[in-house]
Amino acid sequence: MIEAVLFDLDGTLIDTAPDFHSALQKMRSEDSLPPLAYEDVRQTVSDGARALIKLAYHLDINDPVFEVKHQRLLELYLQDIAVNSCLFPQLGNMILWLHENKIPMAIVTNKPRLYSEALLSQLRLFDKPIGGYFQNLTCPDDVQNTKPDPEPLFKACKDMNVLAERSIYVGDHRRDIEAGRAANMRTIAARFGYIHAEDEIESWQADIIAESGEHLHDLLKDAVIGKNLPQG
Repeated sequence: MIEAVLFDLDGTLIDTAPDFHSALQKMRSEDSLPPLAYEDVRQTVSDGARALIKLAYHLDINDPVFEVKHQRLLELYLQDIAVNSCLFPQLGNMILWLHENKIPMAIVTNKPRLYSEALLSQLRLFDKPIGGYFQNLTCPDDVQNTKPDPEPLFKACKDMNVLAERSIYVGDHRRDIEAGRAANMRTIAARFGYIHAEDEIESWQADIIAESGEHLHDLLKDAVIGKNLPQG
């Protein structure tokens, strides 16, 4: 029996790349630099804000300018955090279906709580009829070790009073699948998320790969009604 479904945030539940791209474009415009290709930004979002600074400015993380740019990106992103961000296609229907079938849901992300809560609040994803169905939000602020360590997944399951080994974790990054496997969860890799062009998603060893939001919905339906989650 499936007791809960847990999701990564950026690149899995919500398409946040457009607003990160806009923030980087504003920064580069301030510095009289040409725009970045959207697809390059999209592939980098799941690696975090520091990776986006490396992409945009080719700075070493120890360069004193690096942290200045990092903080400017976070400032601009927070100002317009949900202008173009939205749920991936078909995921609204999936969330409603899981709720109707009394399957608890949680979000487990490496995105700091300040930005996670601002995003979810502006998209009303903790309000019914969609977001009010998430029982838990676990962020880096809540744990000592972030993904790929399984600690945040164990914490979310404990907070919801469900067993990790009877839960599913869905993510679009290798570290998501590594964390889920370490927690003895079933894992689903979201190919529709922010996958690097050179990344071989099959090498992550997820139980199955979801090709689209609709495919993910179908996989979770099968798992909930008692069919085995196929091996990927």
